[in-house]
Amino acid sequence: MNSPPKAFSTGLARALSKLGYCSRASARQLVEGGKVQVNGRVVRQPAAPVSLGKDQITVSGQAVSQAARLYLMLNKPRGIVTTAGDEKGRPTVYSLLSGYQQWLAPVGRLDKASEGLLLITNDSEWAAKVASPETHLEKTYHVQIGAIADETLLNSLRSGVVVDGDLLKIKHVSLLRQGQKNCWLEVVLDEGKNRQIRRMLAASGIEVLRLVRTAVGPLHLRDLPKGGSRELAIEEKRELDACLERSAGGASGTAPLH
Repeated sequence: MNSPPKAFSTGLARALSKLGYCSRASARQLVEGGKVQVNGRVVRQPAAPVSLGKDQITVSGQAVSQAARLYLMLNKPRGIVTTAGDEKGRPTVYSLLSGYQQWLAPVGRLDKASEGLLLITNDSEWAAKVASPETHLEKTYHVQIGAIADETLLNSLRSGVVVDGDLLKIKHVSLLRQGQKNCWLEVVLDEGKNRQIRRMLAASGIEVLRLVRTAVGPLHLRDLPKGGSRELAIEEKRELDACLERSAGGASGTAPLH
């Protein structure tokens, strides 16, 4: 997994991202700022073609090589934002990743009020596959609502809800447990849109009290403590990749993505 990449041509900014050096957006800024050299020559065009595995890329005089791939799961607490920086000074997921030296990025997002399983990696191509709605990768949430769910509400969620002209649908929903004034639902999405669960419930006048992502495909949060992170086991990564391949093949009838 850490062997040098085979030579192939790609854009310079994308190459820096693929090597695990930084995000594509940061790479564009570095290139346009004249910080990047290819074979000793400054290149300022982010889309300039380079041959990975053949051309020598340096940033501010330091050679860039393939970073060791890192795949993490994080139990995001409530109140943490999923960004590299926040203009309001709120704590970000990066405050929970101080023990890692390489560039890392979240795979998709959980909003500030949401919590639970968030994948983190420096493998941008893999992250794009996981986050892509085309793979229909299932994501499971436990949702506490400020009401008692009846079959009318559950059937409405199963059928889909139109919000601001957008049809929002879920794959599965079931009642986990209930108290006198609230209950917990298990919701499974396979093409999550921005704040989808909250928007669907709000359309029915239902308040979300807590929203916890408990699984992404075959990966489960289990007993990982809040704010804690760990590397995926080799078998966990293999199972998720196999799930992505099955989803991609089922969606298109072709070989796995990329």
